[in-house]
Amino acid sequence: MTRTTEPELIPGEPREPEYTSIEICAGAGGQAIGLHQAGFGHLALVELDQHAALTLQTNVEENSSWSWEREHCDVLPPMDVNDFTPSRDLKKSAKLFKERGLDLLAGGVPCPPFSHAGKQLGKADERDLFPRMLQLVKDLQPRAVMIENVRGIMDPKFSDYRDWIMAKLQGGQYRGDDGRIVHEKGIGYKVCEWDVLEASKFGVPQLRPRAILVAFHKDVLKDVKYEWPTPTHEEPVSVADSLELSMRERFEKYFKSADAQRAKKAYDRWFKTATERDLELKGKGGGVAPTLVGGSKKHGGADLGPSRAKAAWRLLGVSGLGVANDIETCKEKETEERDLFGEDGPMLTVQQAAIIQGFPPEWRFSGGKTAQYRQVGNAFPPPVARAVGLSIVDVLKAARERDGERS
Repeated sequence: MTRTTEPELIPGEPREPEYTSIEICAGAGGQAIGLHQAGFGHLALVELDQHAALTLQTNVEENSSWSWEREHCDVLPPMDVNDFTPSRDLKKSAKLFKERGLDLLAGGVPCPPFSHAGKQLGKADERDLFPRMLQLVKDLQPRAVMIENVRGIMDPKFSDYRDWIMAKLQGGQYRGDDGRIVHEKGIGYKVCEWDVLEASKFGVPQLRPRAILVAFHKDVLKDVKYEWPTPTHEEPVSVADSLELSMRERFEKYFKSADAQRAKKAYDRWFKTATERDLELKGKGGGVAPTLVGGSKKHGGADLGPSRAKAAWRLLGVSGLGVANDIETCKEKETEERDLFGEDGPMLTVQQAAIIQGFPPEWRFSGGKTAQYRQVGNAFPPPVARAVGLSIVDVLKAARERDGERS
């Protein structure tokens, strides 16, 4: 199948999107941004966390390139997806949904039940939302389904659970809790791919493998073949290249102060360390960041992850012991010693963490510093979501052309 032409988005210009989507567990919008860039118009965004929900609302209201969503998308107040009732909650988008149906139901269902960093309780974890996602697929009948999760769900210990999910969608058999083989009729979908994509292969300066399931209604596929996204970058984008401008901007605030010499020396040390790490790893994955993590709300402030991740950041000239204040707050609160001049190097700001995740610079996060960082750390990188979105659009477009629908 030939790749469709990528949509040209003109900031501030309202657009009538060719394809519609609803996203659950939308977080701070990483997946929503990528799908938006791929040409989807969101009919609804559902998120439980109050800070992330406000982030979505604020950006849809204020970002000029989201003017269509501003008119048509139901950005719902903080809501448990188990309480999401489309017949009640789709208001702005109700007419469009009734007329056009839904092209894509997407969601990054909670990762902790399957994460290596947790207990991997799988379906026994109360946070597991795969059953709810499948019920919404049945209720909304989207033409395509996209589900994102951590790589851990692909572990052998969850093979029976993956079989259950696929059987529910497309029919087949799985092993029940009692060991017996259970046969399912399915709900009319075909799982075309369920595999891991590595974010660093799509221009994201970070090692962030994500397991992604893509399925289509069988009526959509017929004689159309789905093609898994191919990497967009032969060589990874390094942390040195990604953060050079923002890091220099932070240190430049002190280049004409009493700390000028110290600031220049600290910046040069960071840049040299990060660049040398990149050169050292050329051809071996490049000087990319370890996986950012959002952390638990039950435990203190945010940092850049466990000891192994902090050690990897140290090799890139960055301290992983916490998250820095933004430029103005740092100067106002005089936190330079911690934020910029630490022994292991500068800490990252929330904005720099967002760069590492592939967020566009205009995207703003709500809440305090820790709440903002957790939104960033838990996000699905927009460039990866965009690549998957475009691969889904290819099939939807081909199906429309085959059926003689509007293009």
